Amino acid sequence: MAVQLLVITPPTTAPEEARVAGALLAAGLATLHLRKPGAPAEALAAYIEAIPAEFHCRLVLHSHHALVPRYGLRGAHLTAARRAAGPPPWRPGSGFTLSTSFHSLAEVARHRRRYDYVFLSPVFDSLSKPGYGAAFDLGAVPGALARWAARPGYRPQVLALSGIGAANLDAVRSMGFAGAAVLGAVWQSPDPVAAFRALQLVVG
Repeated sequence: MAVQLLVITPPTTAPEEARVAGALLAAGLATLHLRKPGAPAEALAAYIEAIPAEFHCRLVLHSHHALVPRYGLRGAHLTAARRAAGPPPWRPGSGFTLSTSFHSLAEVARHRRRYDYVFLSPVFDSLSKPGYGAAFDLGAVPGALARWAARPGYRPQVLALSGIGAANLDAVRSMGFAGAAVLGAVWQSPDPVAAFRALQLVVG
């Protein structure tokens, strides 16, 4: 079974990053999460405008959600703080996706139905955050994912986050995750597009 592969941007913007992001999307990346904590709306808008408009429908914003309908993006991702403030004003029934991140199976069980998909982290030791280690008994994850998937009207999809790379994508698949979100394995590579293409070969 193939798993979805999403990419999250680094928190700070490097030179030429928007160009590389566009190249990742051109290489087949289905969803790019723009996570730029602290960046002003104008900077995010400039980043979006530097990406070809044909790919805007594959972008998800972690902040400044008013830009989502303005640019026809895919959707919004809520941080824990933003989650407490409630969903964006253009939900529900807007056609935009809504996602968030949880850090325990119990959180997913309680709140998952509000979202189109969620990240569960940290599943493995982070590649991009030194000292951010795995926090799950991975033996408990497959059973929980299987129970949720067996329920009528199952939602949302649960994707693995943190420490995802070519070496553990098979484990992500075998545990029953719908996909994985990648950061360090792509952006820490000297050639992010080649790194992404290598991951694509693994997920099938």
